[in-house]
Amino acid sequence: MEAALTEPVLVLNRLWQAVNVISAKRAFSLLATGHANVVYAEDEDFRIFDMMDWVDFSRYNPPVAEMELVRTVRHPIRVPKIILLSIFDKMPKKELKLTRKNVFERDKYRCQYCDKRMPSEDLNLDHVIPRHYGGKTTWENIVCSCIKCNSRKANRLPHEAGMRLIRKPSKPQWRPVISIAARGKKHKEWRHFIDVAYWNVELES
Repeated sequence: MEAALTEPVLVLNRLWQAVNVISAKRAFSLLATGHANVVYAEDEDFRIFDMMDWVDFSRYNPPVAEMELVRTVRHPIRVPKIILLSIFDKMPKKELKLTRKNVFERDKYRCQYCDKRMPSEDLNLDHVIPRHYGGKTTWENIVCSCIKCNSRKANRLPHEAGMRLIRKPSKPQWRPVISIAARGKKHKEWRHFIDVAYWNVELES
């Protein structure tokens, strides 16, 4: 049961827009207090259940997978995959975090000096203007670079190392709504609502 309560649940605001991903445990709390309803997706059909109706539905429509149910004293309850908030109708105001993953995504896993595409383990982050020159850790000063180019440039400006940027770095225009895009692949029901975004550990400035 404990493992099932950690399952990810997509949260929609009152306008049916994806605003977050939470644990099943938190989702059940919102359902129990009447702050949300379950959205059950079946093909292109969406049905809405409050907590009591969801309990009844679970009783007669038990899930196949063990991770999709929570066992209670009386009977098992299905873990919802999507919930709809009853009141909240805004989008969360979040800035896209400057993370290693986000920089790699922005630069398409290509070194911004030699333009070679590489796996993440073969890439580094480079301060275009080095720190000792006053360079900041910002979207406009951080680029993806391969280990070879990173070593060649070292703590110099690109022109000092005889190098040039493929493109000028800038802040992406993605909207950070939910974390871990891979989860969207796990639940096909999410595809109607999900916006792909990544937010991992923020880089220190």
